[in-house]
Amino acid sequence: MIAAPDTYGAEAKPRVGFFTDTSVCIGCKACEVACKEWNAIPEDGLDWTGESYDNTSQLGADTWRHVAFVEQRKPLLLGDGDVAVDTGEGADGGALRWLMSSDVCKHCTHAACLDVCPTGSLFRTEFGTVVVQEDICNGCGYCVPACPFGVLDKRELPRFDPSPDLLPIFGTKEDGRVWKCTLCYDRLKGGHEPACAKACPTDSIQFGDLDELRERADERLARLQDGGWNGAQLYGRDPDDGVGGFGAFFLLLDEPEVYGLPPDPVVTTKHLPGMWRSAALAGAALVAGTVAAFLGGRG
Repeated sequence: MIAAPDTYGAEAKPRVGFFTDTSVCIGCKACEVACKEWNAIPEDGLDWTGESYDNTSQLGADTWRHVAFVEQRKPLLLGDGDVAVDTGEGADGGALRWLMSSDVCKHCTHAACLDVCPTGSLFRTEFGTVVVQEDICNGCGYCVPACPFGVLDKRELPRFDPSPDLLPIFGTKEDGRVWKCTLCYDRLKGGHEPACAKACPTDSIQFGDLDELRERADERLARLQDGGWNGAQLYGRDPDDGVGGFGAFFLLLDEPEVYGLPPDPVVTTKHLPGMWRSAALAGAALVAGTVAAFLGGRG
């Protein structure tokens, strides 16, 4: 699968991405730490959210990798209905299991953020990934609501922290630009895998050629289903879905909503061409009506 031949020509590389196998995620957050360290992302997540052991809550400008912790009163089952994994008893006596998943930007095949960016700050790289150029971003924020996954966000940190004496002069001007996962574009250009995948101790986050990752995911899903794992499914693997498939897709052990993911995402700019055509026709009709009225009045 070639990334962007129309744009890069002979420089286009095979499309790469992530396959995140949540069945082996241990919630260690090594991916979060590696991502922050390599990309020099400001600290966040120091406040207790009360959402299990999740201290970052969601993806944002300062959280490019987010490890979700989901506690369920639900055991893993074998195909015959026997309990395969029961990690304890809840207060109500029901079986308790943990679902953990490292979420990230999906680097969609049909990316609405690219469609709405007026400055060209967002672009698709020769590897097929989607990257923000912060030196071009004007902070308009159009891409934020365009993303069906809520990945993009504007950074609301001061550009610098002046001394108290200079504060009245310089104020605390906020950054205001959009930031998100780049799939470590700088590392890719150097022939290295992204920092999060490099740091993952269980290979829950797997990086590579997207077509090969899809084959690997199909094999992994088949093994889990043969073993009778209830709820195992691939999310974002299908190139025929509402966003043309993800560049970073997942193997989940329950429905996407359980992990805070939309069940059937659709590119938000799907109807944009039709809307522009309708607007153009309406504008043309208005002009024609105005001209006709003017000419009729002169007669």
